[in-house]
Amino acid sequence: MNYPEFTFSVVSELPDNGVIKCTSPSNIALVKYWGKRPIQLPENVSISFTLETCKTITSLAYKRKETPSEDFDFELLFEGKPKPDFKPKIQSFFTRIETYLPFLKEYSFTIETSNTFPHSSGIASSASGMSALAYCLMQLERKINTSITEHELLQKTSFLARLGSGSACRSLEGPITVWGKHDAIGGSSDAFAVKFPHTIHDNFKEFQDTILLVDKGEKQVSSTVGHDLMHGHPFSAKRFEQATNNLSKLKEILGTGDLDAFIEVVESEALTLHAMMMTSLPYFILMKPNTLVVINKVWEYRKATGSKLCFTLDAGANVHLLYPNNEKDKVLSFITSELVAYCENGQYICDKIGLGAKLL
Repeated sequence: MNYPEFTFSVVSELPDNGVIKCTSPSNIALVKYWGKRPIQLPENVSISFTLETCKTITSLAYKRKETPSEDFDFELLFEGKPKPDFKPKIQSFFTRIETYLPFLKEYSFTIETSNTFPHSSGIASSASGMSALAYCLMQLERKINTSITEHELLQKTSFLARLGSGSACRSLEGPITVWGKHDAIGGSSDAFAVKFPHTIHDNFKEFQDTILLVDKGEKQVSSTVGHDLMHGHPFSAKRFEQATNNLSKLKEILGTGDLDAFIEVVESEALTLHAMMMTSLPYFILMKPNTLVVINKVWEYRKATGSKLCFTLDAGANVHLLYPNNEKDKVLSFITSELVAYCENGQYICDKIGLGAKLL
């Protein structure tokens, strides 16, 4: 599909060289995106908390070539070292976005990127990484297409980031973003994410996310393969309908501050995501035994204390613990006394909801 609103003709002189540096965070979905259609369009709506601490820092050095090249010209350094296995993904990304950034072959690029979180820690590094690169590229467009507004820039950045990694489109703004067309979310689209446009209750301000690193190993099934298995899945149609209904529920919950209702939707969504994996063909399980131990301990803690702590999961074994800021000290004490034993090397990451990408 073409999106002419995101194309432009180069109308000014191209800058010769420079460096653009930015950060963009990961995000954690509350209603899960699982299943897509070409190209990188979601089969169902999703909504996510934008994170603050777990982010990618990207530097884009650009130098104009004397004559445009036949192919894209870029070098990639990850945490200071060449990362050749990342290059095909960037090559594919540039191919997809060239229509919308027609100056790409005019430049040679050096992309330097690093994460604030451990590699293979179960944090969505493709979301933070591709959104950071898209944000840098859009800052270069702004130097050329000077009439672009801030709103247009963020919307187009989200659109481009989606073409690199679907969930990356939800990382540009915060604290809550929605991806996918939904009747209750004005301006929502399958092509890009939008900032949640409704009132957010104080209960969700400064909401915490502590990520328990249960298993840092490589996933046995990639997310791309997992998404593809939703085609022909016996429960896919009902799942997509459920996601729409759950987003409608969360819209109301985020306004009223009903934490019990929030827990019910978020935990159900996490378990449904993994139920889809376990009932696809071929079927697979990404949770580990310690994932289940942690979930049961969260339930026991909540029953014993009346806490509003809950969990969610991405497509992996690690557990995101979500809880209000006013419970921070008690929950961290619970984590260190009861849950650290189930984390690989005792590792966990403390984060909270944040506001998205920014220039450095």
